[in-house]
Amino acid sequence: MQRNHAIVLFDGVCNLCTATVQFIIKRDPHGYFKFASLQSEVGRQLLAEHGLSTTALDTFVLVEGSRCFIRSDAALRVAQHFSGSWSLLRVLCLIPRPLRDWCYTVIARHRYGWFGKQETCMLPSPDTMDRFLS
Repeated sequence: MQRNHAIVLFDGVCNLCTATVQFIIKRDPHGYFKFASLQSEVGRQLLAEHGLSTTALDTFVLVEGSRCFIRSDAALRVAQHFSGSWSLLRVLCLIPRPLRDWCYTVIARHRYGWFGKQETCMLPSPDTMDRFLS
């Protein structure tokens, strides 16, 4: 992976996660973020390289260079790259991590019930195919 890109690992069958990926793509016109599902070979390999479980698919992961961020830290780190009013999300870093991660865990635990789930991982559109690692 090139140094000028970060990798977002997401649950490829989760509707909320898929919507989040689309949200990031729309706000990342320069293609800084690349994507891989947690269920993919690339995703499992990156999880293992960073000492994370390859079977627990309930977290959002950001890999930037040799650093790995999970849960709310990953989400806020991604938001730091957005411009405009979205950059105001950075203020959430002032909330202690245990509280942020507790909120994250509640949402992650209920994401399928609240937002739904697909039978298979999302397929990127032809115009975003180059943003996904396989």
